[in-house]
Amino acid sequence: MGSVRSKTVKRTIDTPDNADVLGPYSHGTTDGSVLYTAGQIPITPSGEVLADDPIGVQTEQSLSNVERILAAAGLSTEHVLKTTVYMTDINDFDGMNEVYWSFFESEPPARTALEVQRLADGADIEIEAVATVPDAASK
Repeated sequence: MGSVRSKTVKRTIDTPDNADVLGPYSHGTTDGSVLYTAGQIPITPSGEVLADDPIGVQTEQSLSNVERILAAAGLSTEHVLKTTVYMTDINDFDGMNEVYWSFFESEPPARTALEVQRLADGADIEIEAVATVPDAASK
């Protein structure tokens, strides 16, 4: 399981199972009731960016990164309330969607998908998630 650092009510989530962050941010943060992931581009745990791969491969890697952040906090995709999907080409929507459904087969979260001009490291997709933390009152 990843580490959880706490200074105040906010806790940061970092997992050694994902690539190191590329700046002054955490893989995720939580207040104990909701977890927010940082946007995840298609970067492997070893740091290889899959920017030249098809959108389906990039989507799978990005969502796998989200899954590892959730797991570091003791959560799964079942806890995800909303995702935001940024794509450099909205015409890739169908290809993204094919893979996306495999991560959220039942009761998919709310989602916003939008086209942006450019993403980090030449990636074609970036995905962030907001998840509920069950039993937050008992923590």
